[in-house]
Amino acid sequence: MSDLHEPSNASLSARHTAPLSARVDAVIDTALASQRLVGGVVLIAQHGEPVYRCAAGFADREREQPMREDTLFRLASISKPIVSTAAMVLVSQQRLGLDDAVERYLPEFTPHGPDGAAARLTVRHLLTHTAGLGYRFLETDEQGPYARAGVSDGMDRAGITLAENVRRIASVPLMFTPGTAWAYSLSIDVLGALIERVALLPLDDAVRELVTAPLAMNDTAFYTLDAQRLATPYVSDVPQPHRMHDKERVTPFEGAIGIDFEPARALDRSAFASGGAGMVGCADDVLRLLDTLRDGGGALLPRAWVDEMGRNQTGEMGPPDKPGYGFGLGFSVLRDPLAADSLESPGTWCWGGAYGHSWFVDRSRGLSVVALTNTLYEGMSGAFVNALRDAVYGVTAPTVQEASRP
Repeated sequence: MSDLHEPSNASLSARHTAPLSARVDAVIDTALASQRLVGGVVLIAQHGEPVYRCAAGFADREREQPMREDTLFRLASISKPIVSTAAMVLVSQQRLGLDDAVERYLPEFTPHGPDGAAARLTVRHLLTHTAGLGYRFLETDEQGPYARAGVSDGMDRAGITLAENVRRIASVPLMFTPGTAWAYSLSIDVLGALIERVALLPLDDAVRELVTAPLAMNDTAFYTLDAQRLATPYVSDVPQPHRMHDKERVTPFEGAIGIDFEPARALDRSAFASGGAGMVGCADDVLRLLDTLRDGGGALLPRAWVDEMGRNQTGEMGPPDKPGYGFGLGFSVLRDPLAADSLESPGTWCWGGAYGHSWFVDRSRGLSVVALTNTLYEGMSGAFVNALRDAVYGVTAPTVQEASRP
């Protein structure tokens, strides 16, 4: 472990009270000691050089199996930037256009607008979550339109094909006219079906050919046969996270019915390839992709297209639980650090994953940060996420005692 290079921002430098390794260690130690996390892997690179690596806690608490840097995780929505990048490679090859109608490639995908009229939905709308689609897990009850249509969010073992799931999604009217609002959605699953059609390959093969093989992301795929390396998932609970059941519904937000988790999906090669939630991988692979994009795309993607991915495409529209953020092509983009109460630079990219993950890329400072944990939702949206972010920028974490005070 080595300290992060001092940033040029003087006010940020003034806040440094300990080396990077000590600050981040303190955040991880506090989350583990207070039993908010069971285990995780945190990797930090600056200007392409590793400045922090840590695997801590347990990959399987009951078996006392320690977390390792090469532990595999169910990536959940960390699949989204991977599959979005695959689409952008097709764009760069002029095989796909951002403003092409989705119907051009998927003529069967013709959902109606909220008024019942035909709607023009583009590839850009899918990538930015402005398509008017939704998620079943965000509906309030079992009578929601996606629930009634039998739509899968890509985390369960629905026993259907990708094509069938996309058909079911298309049967539900859009929530709004494409481009007029923002809603987190199954749009990347639809994008996955579109990639299949353009690449003339099953989605897993297409993603391998377009992204993971060129970047030697050898541990990332839509399933794994290596159960011994796969982290056991845990659900935030009191007094400690509980081991996830074989089938368990857990809500991430008050008022939402919640995600139907089936962890065995990660070992099921017959489960459909969910572009928005279905991949398995390790922290090093995720960092390799993000750092390649941070550095301009390398041989994978021309810099101009990376810049387009990282540009706020949605104005002031964006995730309602993340003030100050808009959305790019595959991930959120920080437009107002003050509103976000963040020390990150304007234009910083970030997102997470429901199994307990977060990441961010601050191109202005050359930073790429990946934190994969096995504890939901603490590792995605709990106190650990902002504490880690703040530690990277120089804020010292509270002690275990301070963190446990009401």
